[in-house]
Amino acid sequence: MGLKKTLLAAAVAAAVGGTAHAQISDGVIKIGVLNDMSGLYADIAGPGSVVAARMAVEDFGAAKKGMKVEIVSADHQNKPDVGSAVVRQWYDVDKVDAVFDVPTSSVALAVSEITRQKGKAFLVSGAATADLTGKACSPNTIHWTYDTWMLANGTGNAIVKTGGDTWFFITADYAFGHALERDTEAVVLKSGGKVLGKVRHPFPGTDFSSFLLQAQASKAKIIGLANAGGDTINSIKQAAEFGIVKGGQHLAGLLVFITDIHGLGLETAQGLIFTETFYWDLNDQTRAFTKRFAAANGGKYPSMVQAGVYSSVLHYLKAIEAAKTDDGTKVIAKMKELPTDDPLFGKGRVRQDGRKIHPAYLVEVKKPSESKGPYDYYKILATIPAEQAFRPEKEGGCPLVK
Repeated sequence: MGLKKTLLAAAVAAAVGGTAHAQISDGVIKIGVLNDMSGLYADIAGPGSVVAARMAVEDFGAAKKGMKVEIVSADHQNKPDVGSAVVRQWYDVDKVDAVFDVPTSSVALAVSEITRQKGKAFLVSGAATADLTGKACSPNTIHWTYDTWMLANGTGNAIVKTGGDTWFFITADYAFGHALERDTEAVVLKSGGKVLGKVRHPFPGTDFSSFLLQAQASKAKIIGLANAGGDTINSIKQAAEFGIVKGGQHLAGLLVFITDIHGLGLETAQGLIFTETFYWDLNDQTRAFTKRFAAANGGKYPSMVQAGVYSSVLHYLKAIEAAKTDDGTKVIAKMKELPTDDPLFGKGRVRQDGRKIHPAYLVEVKKPSESKGPYDYYKILATIPAEQAFRPEKEGGCPLVK
């Protein structure tokens, strides 16, 4: 009886695999991971996102299901023209079916438009602009991990409520920085706070001294850093040199990653408050994933962007299996139909505007004396429920929302 059952199961698996295989263009599901591989966002995304994508393919069990999956990767150098050229080559010549990650909002907005034109699939983890599920939404794009509205409402709201009611913004001068400043300013004003000034710095930047001095002179209680990666690290380091925090002002990192805290060290970063959607030490599942990820990523722990790549690749493959096709438009539609459930973000869903929703976490960086070991950096101050963490669907201006 046992042998018959085994043979029957094998026959069914072969049949399912054969059916799925027949519906897949070229017989291969080809995934492209596009991000900054060598610049200021390389630690947030970079080669670690490729590691995460590979882990997702492995955990999905693609090979056992008769599904052939290939992963390619490229460096967009944070330039929209470079990213656009890579993606056109991938879609037109290299037969890539879906693009993942893409930090740098200006690049992601360009990739989203090309993906719509080509009828492919785009799963954004690294880019932040909430316009991807707002006025620039697309039936071929899903925004996975976080966005500027979520960051602004999580961090901005919490800080104003605790008395941080006057702000000065230091902003990266491109699409992401502008969106983050805009969304945070709206929250600050709505919560009864005031914005005393703002200044925009070149992207990427190295010397933040003149911007920090203007912020210091404003006497604002909160200096909002609407930048990311290396820019945030350098801003915080130089603020420490000017004694800004010791002088009574506070820094709000509007987009901060665990890789940034690791680079800064707890001595410099302690007390920073910001919002994340993933932390390695949340539960047994996130800890188990992190152990495997670190072993494959030179000991470095995953950022929320890399966790988002894992989660989005997993759901993408589930949708292909369910839809029995890798047609981009159909797969994105199927991803919206199927509830999401994975070890890193738990249960969630993808809305009609392309926004993936899950809880967010307001965190504070521990003092050195509170940390018990490597990457033990956060205290979770609050969990923001999934339905509250992201912008209400009807408020984004996405034409897909009926």
